Amino acid sequence: MIEYEVKVKIDELKEKFEDLKKVFNLEKKEQEVKELDNIMAEPEFWSDLDKAQKVSKKAQNLKDEIEDFKKLESIFEDLDAALELSEEDSSMIEQVDEILKVIENKVDKFQLKMLLSGKYDHANAFLTIHPGAGGTESQDWASMLLRMYIRWAEKNGYEIEMLDYQDGEEAGIKSATIKIDGLYVYGKLKYEKGVHRLVRISPFDANGRRHTSFASVSVVPEIDDDIEIELKPDDLRIDTYRSGGAGGQHVNKTDSAVRITHIPTGIVVAVQSERSQHQNKANALKILKAKLYDLEQQKKLEEKMKLMGEVKDISWGNQIRSYVLYPYTLVKDHRTNHETSNAEAVLDGEIDDFIEAELLYFAKI
Repeated sequence: MIEYEVKVKIDELKEKFEDLKKVFNLEKKEQEVKELDNIMAEPEFWSDLDKAQKVSKKAQNLKDEIEDFKKLESIFEDLDAALELSEEDSSMIEQVDEILKVIENKVDKFQLKMLLSGKYDHANAFLTIHPGAGGTESQDWASMLLRMYIRWAEKNGYEIEMLDYQDGEEAGIKSATIKIDGLYVYGKLKYEKGVHRLVRISPFDANGRRHTSFASVSVVPEIDDDIEIELKPDDLRIDTYRSGGAGGQHVNKTDSAVRITHIPTGIVVAVQSERSQHQNKANALKILKAKLYDLEQQKKLEEKMKLMGEVKDISWGNQIRSYVLYPYTLVKDHRTNHETSNAEAVLDGEIDDFIEAELLYFAKI
């Protein structure tokens, strides 16, 4: 007999694969391949070599995805057959275990490849945190969020660089920007942007009252230098100032820190990590271009959601997740409805389950 734990694992994998099938949409991808094959069959197709190579590469990638998907379907069929035989032949139980190990590995790899297939999903990311109104309370909450993302990055073996850090007046931070280096960092964090809400008994309130604090998170990819984003000099206000940071660790004696304001959008970027003002300016311009690119992508996604009748708003100004520490413990994402009572683990960087739920949710849009 197959053990109960194994049956539960099989059911979980089948459920996960069913979700992936909805997102993958085999029929749509096969139709795309037919259309691309028709284009490649046209007599003048290779007259524009650059365009032809892009089309043929896209067609081949789609064909590879379809082949991987069908192989995975076939393995699930093998598993069902092995399960059926194991009811009569106990020696087949070992084969079920072997197939299960293969499926787990392939499902995880397929899911990652499918959900992280956006243009810049593979890229490094710039993550910026700003506290909301509320002074010390929200500034402390912003520092807790910063720690959460740093711990998440450390657990995943990513490299972290502090590009800007502004201390809060009594505690926490006024703002911070970090760069996280690693494969698929942006793809994993891209839906973390938005307003995060904390409910707790304030450590700064002598009367021990409950407080609600807000902080906003922005995540943008480290993009190619040749991206087509126009920055007009008249649209930029560039200020320099003396850098400073946590515990004096980023203090500089010259005005090397740079703050760039993009006047048309109001986007502000500050960088102080380098001793060279020139290098800080170059990094700030890179982040600004990424933020402007991301803003365009956000507008396109919001328009798409409106056309589909999607009622949940994903704009930066809206609360995406609540972290409740009193009178009970709960972390809940208001878009995906994913939740956990282990708030302590989440604040210590255990956010992969939330990230996976986000990727699946937005892949279906």
